[in-house]
Amino acid sequence: MKHFLLGIVTATALAAAVGLSRVEFLDARAPATTQQLMIETADKNPWTSLQLNNDPDQFTFAVVSDRTGGHRPKVFSQAVYRLNLLQPQFVMSVGDLIEGYTTKEDTIKEEWDEFDSYVKKFEMPFFYVPGNHDLTNKIMVAKWGERYGKRYYHFTYKGVLFLCLCSENPPNMGTIDKEQQEWIDKTLQANKDVRWTFLFLHKPIWTAKDLEANGWATVEKSLAGRNYTVFCGHVHRYVKYERNGMEYFQLATTGGGSRLRGTDYGEFDHVAWVTMKKNKPLIANIMLDGVLPNDLKVPDSDEKGVPRKLRPTFPVSGRLTIGGQPIAGLTIVLNEYNAQTERYVAVAEGRTDDKGRFEMTTYAKFDGAPAGEYVATVVKAEGVPEIYTAPTTSTLKVRIHEMPNMLNFDLPVR
Repeated sequence: MKHFLLGIVTATALAAAVGLSRVEFLDARAPATTQQLMIETADKNPWTSLQLNNDPDQFTFAVVSDRTGGHRPKVFSQAVYRLNLLQPQFVMSVGDLIEGYTTKEDTIKEEWDEFDSYVKKFEMPFFYVPGNHDLTNKIMVAKWGERYGKRYYHFTYKGVLFLCLCSENPPNMGTIDKEQQEWIDKTLQANKDVRWTFLFLHKPIWTAKDLEANGWATVEKSLAGRNYTVFCGHVHRYVKYERNGMEYFQLATTGGGSRLRGTDYGEFDHVAWVTMKKNKPLIANIMLDGVLPNDLKVPDSDEKGVPRKLRPTFPVSGRLTIGGQPIAGLTIVLNEYNAQTERYVAVAEGRTDDKGRFEMTTYAKFDGAPAGEYVATVVKAEGVPEIYTAPTTSTLKVRIHEMPNMLNFDLPVR
């Protein structure tokens, strides 16, 4: 018989650390301790390897997505409990932390006090990033400053740069203003040698028509030549983009309003789990309802949701073709005209399968639509005639009755 000693030892920190920074190194000459893996080996052994997954450069963090925008009860507060079970080293965010959209200072304070009561229960640092619900107007901007100071900031940890950005600058929402653009470029220049860069902001402003106008083009120019990953929220639907050879993640929800139709629709409550390896990050999505304590009972919460006035819905299904041919993945929307605002409002939507079939959803998966008159539209996609992509031009007028409804559309070839 022989003995095998895996001699990876983490030394005691040599200097006081500021924020998350700390000094770690390996010393293979150090005497054996109980922190090392010690095991008796033979010619045949019942394990695959003794190479532990414990590189000192490796660390993990979580990213929570939108809590608000029609937030549902108990989800975010219980997400805090679930993340404490998983023990990331810290937790990031992408905004929409309170409902906001008010100028009443008492309401703003109450909502922030409530939110802070949840995140103070984290057993690790939580980093705030503002969304449009958090910075709706100048009063909310001022209140943010009084409580949290900066609207954008950065930190480094183990050779990785974290940029926490602000995409909300009322009245110019969904923008990175000139001052922040210059700060981003200066910060990147001062951190040229990091092994990776992460960016966190609320809106996916790279999907806008004019990236020069909203400032994102300038941000990407500053990022050129480095490895980076971007996280955002806002849409309440998960989408993975690739730009400039880099990954951009639009997260779903951590309690925000959602139809919760599942992964096929990108609608679910989750956190992003990031493991920063030596040369690149590994990113996984953890569904909240899959994180349970050992007794399988998540403690109750007093977190309330936003009251919703739900209209009765009735089943709506159908088939969409173009020139008689089905196209999978097209999104059909039922739009209702609001006489007070003189605008159309999207009420329900569905998505075609490979045979062109769809089922509509208003509040929850495949619940149909309220009775009434609508204009149907199809979200822009290859092969869809332009006229049918907007409610002001679409000729697809339908009535939903208080009974099961069947809609069949055959659009002309563009």
